[in-house]
Amino acid sequence: MFSGDLGAPYAPLLPAPKAPYAADEVVIESTYGDRLHDSRRQRIKRLEQVLLHSLQDNGTVLFPAFSIGRTQELLYELEAIIHRLRGPRIHQNLHWHELQIIVDSPLAAKFTQAYSELKGSWDNEAKQRLRQGRHPLSFSQLHTVDRHNQHLDLVLFLARTKQPAIVIAASGMCRIVNYLTALLADKAHQVVFVGYQARGTLGAAIQRFGPQGGYVDIDGQRITISAEIITLSGYSAHADQAGLLNFVNRMVRKPQQVRIVHGDNEAKQTLQKAFLQYGINAIIAS
Repeated sequence: MFSGDLGAPYAPLLPAPKAPYAADEVVIESTYGDRLHDSRRQRIKRLEQVLLHSLQDNGTVLFPAFSIGRTQELLYELEAIIHRLRGPRIHQNLHWHELQIIVDSPLAAKFTQAYSELKGSWDNEAKQRLRQGRHPLSFSQLHTVDRHNQHLDLVLFLARTKQPAIVIAASGMCRIVNYLTALLADKAHQVVFVGYQARGTLGAAIQRFGPQGGYVDIDGQRITISAEIITLSGYSAHADQAGLLNFVNRMVRKPQQVRIVHGDNEAKQTLQKAFLQYGINAIIAS
């Protein structure tokens, strides 16, 4: 059995992954084999705190996100926060219902529509929201940018005006790069990472050097990182160590061998030791 990207057990829209009854051999990912995610309650509280803190400066809160899964989970949680806090103000000049949420990704917009069309397969919590007359993937503050000229105009507008907004931007087609080029040097803005940033990528460099007031090079341009850099765990498409271990441990008939793939060496080694502690034969695949 091959696990693929296993997924977190408490995603708000999709049912939790279930272990099969048995497998002779398991090939399992190890992206987060050396760490634990925040619980869903913790991550929602942390997201709310990040927004309350970030929007005080009337800047843009930028979420680089994959079009499938991450974007839809963020929209789901944002709708919940706005619904719950719709009475109080974010600050003196901004109400929650006035906050604009922008998905700048044609692909993400298409997949969000696909998620909506498949709402019959959502988990029970999401279906309960529908019965209450709410739609967590389609609400009044949500706007979609799909044309490139709209995207360029929006980047310039947000950089010039610092109008409060939440932007979920696609990693592809240079969209996120355009935002980073325009906003990273301004302390009014925040960049919030909600997914794994592989070594050697621009995202990993921003995570590493941003808190130190460092810089990154984008398309030959050196940009000082003055925007606040924040990382939220728990929104990854990859299960944490507990999720990986449970997936195998909950099989009625355990595999004879687990092959660990798709992760940094430290994550692989840590996960291997954890499996061995449970008496499960695990090897690191090259």
